[in-house]
Amino acid sequence: MESETSVKKPRQRVSALPWFRSRASTTTSMHLPSEAAPGSTSPGTLDSVVRPRPGHDVRDSEAKTGPIFTPEQERKLWRRIDLRLLPIITVMYLFSFMDRGNIGNAKLDGLVTQLDLTGNKFNIALTVFFIPFSLFEFPSNLVIQVIRPSRWLPASTVLWGIVMTLMGFVKTYPQLVGVRVCLGAAEAGIYPGVAYYLTMWYPRYMYQYRFALFCGSATLAGAFSGLLAYGINFMSGDGGLEGWSWIFIIEGLGTVVVGFLAFFVMVDYPSTAKFLTAEERAFVIRRQLREGAKDEGDDVSRQVRAAFTDWQVWALSVVQLSVTVPLYGITYFLPTIINDFGYSTSISQLLTIPPYAIATVVLFTFAYYSDKLRLRSPFVFAGQSIALIGFIINISNAPSGVKYFGTHLCVIGAYVAPPGAISWLANNLEGRYKRSVGIALQIAVGNLGGAVACNIFRTQDGPRYVLGRKSCKIF
Repeated sequence: MESETSVKKPRQRVSALPWFRSRASTTTSMHLPSEAAPGSTSPGTLDSVVRPRPGHDVRDSEAKTGPIFTPEQERKLWRRIDLRLLPIITVMYLFSFMDRGNIGNAKLDGLVTQLDLTGNKFNIALTVFFIPFSLFEFPSNLVIQVIRPSRWLPASTVLWGIVMTLMGFVKTYPQLVGVRVCLGAAEAGIYPGVAYYLTMWYPRYMYQYRFALFCGSATLAGAFSGLLAYGINFMSGDGGLEGWSWIFIIEGLGTVVVGFLAFFVMVDYPSTAKFLTAEERAFVIRRQLREGAKDEGDDVSRQVRAAFTDWQVWALSVVQLSVTVPLYGITYFLPTIINDFGYSTSISQLLTIPPYAIATVVLFTFAYYSDKLRLRSPFVFAGQSIALIGFIINISNAPSGVKYFGTHLCVIGAYVAPPGAISWLANNLEGRYKRSVGIALQIAVGNLGGAVACNIFRTQDGPRYVLGRKSCKIF
């Protein structure tokens, strides 16, 4: 930590709004796990090397003692890190979002009829997922401080894959509700865990684009779910199971395979990354320090308490809540909404693909320019505005073709905003425990919006679903 008399560096702003500028200026801190990779510098030694001494500017110290990379070498290094970190966690989240959202596709393939989901039973089955899902996100991000990410996240993936597979064999409504509760508990760790995990690798203005690549798998999940549901629908009757059962079974087994693969592919933190040289490990950590990153020590209780009392956490949790209600609303009910336009079940499944495909491109574009311009709030609010226009179109008396265009805007706006809101908070929390807990709290509060979304698109409100669309518009 620098003393009060040390050379001061220009502070960088994250928010575009003066009332929401950061009083903390970091996104990442140096994480030094208790175990070091064989042949790597020990945690204590590495800490003493990279931590700036009082009265010394970090960049001056780096220039004198740290490895110097050319811009081309640095680009190659980050590209290698991207290729090692992002593919596996992206595929894991792809299956995560498919597994929690495929019930919307299963609804059209006989789930409601076979399990007699009359009245609001289907909505309740959706809602119960979010109760354990939100409750377990905060403790999960404390567990990841004890159990390495390369063990905790793959184990969670295997567990929810097993639960998802078992859902294909439920025969009654109570069984469906029970399995959905278990699925919510099993999936709770993946999203906040990866959001925190990436802050330990990337400087703050390289963070959102990488996080968007991860989140983009959720957007693609909507497209893949529709495509898979279309194909799996032809398996209805095979093995004495309906099409909806095969949706759960096949996607669940795929998740288990991905989880086991992740055990062998995932890495933990820069200080223990065997695929990097000692100089590269030092460079990544020093790059974080050069941007002012620091750790407030290992006083866990103090940092956890600080996360709960920081107004930024709760303010951005409200922002997150405002985008997750329309996100989950459109995710769960898009197949039904399109089906009510008059299309057949198979065509409705296919027509869910274009909105998600376009949203993925917009998501990456927003994230790239958010990092490039070093702004968060304008892109978050732009996403909310796009979704608002989409829901206004769908609540009108416009022709079905126009409303289908409106669903594109709903999906685009709902999916591009959350990564910006999470990056906004991650850039403003110091201390690894505070950041870990703060991100988890933000996501947990946001995911309560999923419980709201599950109960505003009611069967009796079709085909216009005025209550659901008005509620999304309000949020």
